[in-house]
Amino acid sequence: MYPAELTTPMAKDLTDHGFISLKSAQEVENVIKNNDEPLLLVVNSVCGCAAANARPGAKMSLEHPKAPAELYTVFAGVDREATQKAREHMLPYPPSSPSIALFKDGKLVHMLERHHIEGKPADMIAQNLRAAYDHYCK
Repeated sequence: MYPAELTTPMAKDLTDHGFISLKSAQEVENVIKNNDEPLLLVVNSVCGCAAANARPGAKMSLEHPKAPAELYTVFAGVDREATQKAREHMLPYPPSSPSIALFKDGKLVHMLERHHIEGKPADMIAQNLRAAYDHYCK
């Protein structure tokens, strides 16, 4: 478990931009299973590619007319139960931190794993997500 003084600012980087932090497996289950609107779920992480690429790319992607209104995050290494449940919904993809998933009607429809994020500019990640929004969001 990472110390709160390390992870709190990293979590706030998303929650200050409208993402809701999910702390339990039940919260994750409720959000994914009981939501017919497209939703974006970011598995946050302490790694550098989360700070330089994933979080900025996810936030930039929301500057799009079809961006999902439902925004959630779990923090790997902090919200263990919530992260594990989120990853169950991301199968067949292996656990990956950071990662970004788009769900629609309770089903995973688009996934960015760490290898899609690490070393990629945030604007490229945003473009990838916007293309998914164009396909899956109203």
